[in-house]
Parts: sequence; C-alpha cells; structure tokens
Amino acid sequence: MLGRKSLTIPSPENALPGRDTPMTVTETHYVKGNRMQPPFAQGLQQAMFGLGCFWGAERCFWRLEGVYVTAVGYAAGYTPNPSYEEVCSGQTGHNEVIFVVFDPNKISYAALLKKFWESHNPTQGMQQGNDSGTQYRSGIYTYSDEQMALAKQSLIDYQSQLKQAGYGAITTEIKATAEFYYAETYHQQYLEKNPNGYCGLGGTDVACSLTGND
Repeated sequence: MLGRKSLTIPSPENALPGRDTPMTVTETHYVKGNRMQPPFAQGLQQAMFGLGCFWGAERCFWRLEGVYVTAVGYAAGYTPNPSYEEVCSGQTGHNEVIFVVFDPNKISYAALLKKFWESHNPTQGMQQGNDSGTQYRSGIYTYSDEQMALAKQSLIDYQSQLKQAGYGAITTEIKATAEFYYAETYHQQYLEKNPNGYCGLGGTDVACSLTGND
C-alpha cells in the first residue's frame, strides 16, 4: 500500500499502527543553528501549518525574521511516530506540516498566517499543485484559543480576497494542535542541503494573483 495516493483520510481503526519509538532527529537547525527540539527559551511561541510538500513550506518560514527554528514533520493523523513512507501511503491520516518556533516580540502570529496564505493554493483539497494525497492538504494547527480565533478570522478575510479574484472555496482545515512527530533528519531543511531539490511552493497562481509574485 505504500506509495499509493489516497484522497480519503482513514479512520483511527484503519490507520497504520506505527511505533512507540520517536524518530531520531538532528539536534540543531541546519540553517539557523538553533536547537530543533524542546525545551525552548521562555517567551518563544509555537505554530504549525500544512501547505503542501514540507520541503518548500519549511523554507518559506525559516527565512522570516523572528523565527527561531523550524522543523518538518507529521501531524493531524492517528499513527504514532510514522515514517515518511507510511505517511505517503495515505494510511496514517497525517499531514506534512511545518513546526515553527518564533519570538512574538519580533514577528506576530498574524504575520505567520499571512505567509501561510500567500505561499500556497488553499482551494485544492487533498492536493497542492502536482502533489496529490491527504498529506498535502492545507491546514492550520493552533496552540491556543487566541491562535484559533486569529486563524479563523484570517480564513474569512482571505476567502473574501479569493472570491474577488475569481477563485473557489478554501479547503483549509483549522484544528487545535495534536501531537507533532518529527520527520526523518534528511527531510529537515532539505532545500538548503539540496539547492536543486523540488520545491512546489511560492509560485502558485493564487499566491501570485494576490501578492504580485512572479
């Protein structure tokens, strides 16, 4: 079943069983040099987003001033400590996500939401560009009631802009954050390690029409 592109999230009963052992991950961020896993310094906050292939999505966020560290991984599904191959099978329920640790004195959660909306096409359902499957769905996963309220309002605001531009309904899911599982080390900061690697973000028609990107 590995490698199949499922467009339906499995039920908890049908999800792969996973494992008890967490993924071994490098200690420091390849670009920023900061620690990859908690505990983080007091005052830093956390955010999580899914916006297609996590290689390109991560780069969108680590470049922002005020972001302390980013990591790619899996969330919003059922399988504990999944592997990349298991997530790609569509039988874990997980999304490919970006974990962001940021300094709210330097960058706001609203600014992170703006980057999220402008970096992908949120109207495609279980797909992002040529990437198809449940792990490529658009999602915002919140860590507080305040983040939840800001995320929901941002969807309303961005939907209005899309409607004026002639695009369809947003399919982004907004949920309270479930457990985040780190992806394998080779996925972390992948596009910095592999400059010619595939990146399907930052150039979607929707993003270009609303931000003026080439």
